[in-house]
Amino acid sequence: MQGSAVQDRVLLDAAAVCGHLVPPGSVYALLAEHRGRLFGDELFEDLFGSGRGRPSVPGEVIAAVMVLQALEGLSDREACRRLQTDVGWKAAAGLALTEAAFHPTVLTLWRNKLRASGRPDRVFDAVRELIAVTGAVAGSARRVLDSTVLDDAVARQDTVTMVTNQIRRVRRLVPELGEVPVRERNLGPAAPVVDWCDPADAERLVSELVDDAVELAAAAADLDLDAAQADAVGLLGLVAGQDVEPAGGPGRWRIARGTAKGRVISVVDPESRHTHKTSHSYRDGYKAHIAAEPDTGLVTAADLTGGDAGDADAAMGLLDGEPAGTTVLADSAYGTGQLRADLVERAMDAVIKPPPLSVAVEGGYSIDADTGEFSGTVACPEGHTVHITPKGNARFGRHCARCPQRDRCTTAENGRVIKIHPHHELLKAARVQARTDRFQHQYRTVRPMAERTIAWIVRRNRRCPYLGTANNRHWLRLRAAAVNLQRLTSLGLHHNGTTWAIT
Repeated sequence: MQGSAVQDRVLLDAAAVCGHLVPPGSVYALLAEHRGRLFGDELFEDLFGSGRGRPSVPGEVIAAVMVLQALEGLSDREACRRLQTDVGWKAAAGLALTEAAFHPTVLTLWRNKLRASGRPDRVFDAVRELIAVTGAVAGSARRVLDSTVLDDAVARQDTVTMVTNQIRRVRRLVPELGEVPVRERNLGPAAPVVDWCDPADAERLVSELVDDAVELAAAAADLDLDAAQADAVGLLGLVAGQDVEPAGGPGRWRIARGTAKGRVISVVDPESRHTHKTSHSYRDGYKAHIAAEPDTGLVTAADLTGGDAGDADAAMGLLDGEPAGTTVLADSAYGTGQLRADLVERAMDAVIKPPPLSVAVEGGYSIDADTGEFSGTVACPEGHTVHITPKGNARFGRHCARCPQRDRCTTAENGRVIKIHPHHELLKAARVQARTDRFQHQYRTVRPMAERTIAWIVRRNRRCPYLGTANNRHWLRLRAAAVNLQRLTSLGLHHNGTTWAIT
């Protein structure tokens, strides 16, 4: 059953005895005084539906500890150690100076209960409701979108390691597959014996592992598997096929050159992906997406995807619930035609830097110099008009042969060919908008504020603590809630006895 906090202070209550040591205006002081208002019993009552059993740790205590844990980037064991030894933590959680902390597994239990509930991000939602009550972002019609790469909690594995580990796992999870003959010498505790300097020997090992994986997958097709077993067999097929190519004969395989799109990098965390935020920064992990109010830096929405997901793919989800007329600011990673079309449909204004426009000849004509309907025909700068194919191609080859401006258009031997984007007019209008003084002022003075919020999010929290997209998404939103509380205290959050307000 759900436990309730005792409202009467004990003799050695940490806040009463040592409250003067807790920094005023800090998250610790806020939780010490108002954790019951922020995270009351009603917030967690659905987690204990039976009403039977021993009382749990009070929800407001757990919520306070989880917020501080996310704020400081601590493990469960480290968080409970701080709760036992740190005056600020004891005051925030309402504990006595002599009171011991609960066991770290209590945090695990509550996380699992929250994940399995219909409102796994209720702490983040509670803080968002607090922001709405204070009016901290009321009247602001601007939202800045940004993202950052977060490291995963596992190490990248090579192809041989992934296939061998997954073969072992599949045979362990599906006992019937233990009878399928495989090459045991490749599955021992030590690494498989291979001479990587000998291409033939490397090809031999890869071929053996892939063939064993195929045999296991074929045998599993005739079995009645549960969800976990089916997922394991499916993952085996994926990792056995994503990095190899035929080597010129039946049953012969070799490591393929290049990297498959969406490549799984570890069977320990199959949802982690290889990604790079810039051309020089390569990482493995996930991508955190946020929407923030630029004046206060408060996070209004947060999401997490695989590291290889496009920034624009998560953008509209971050704007759910935002009213028409909202101005959306973002960098060129969000400058896709589809996102601009979605914003137009939602009656939102886009102040988004367009991607750079490439030209075939330096200093020559770009697609913006072309005219025409762009739905049926297109005319080049010299006035030659051609029809656009159903696939969106416009070919000027026969006109380029005798055109005096050919050298300014194309270097292609067969003449100019352009690909018409489905949202060409929106993209062209965005490039025109980006050259205006109003756009430059907004983009340069307002959008960079999101970098400040991103810095708060990743400070001491660049690495995701859990496995899987869903688990780390809940963690990110809890982290955003903690950062928002810290920011609200800086803005002068207080309770006047009736309601919340900002100084």
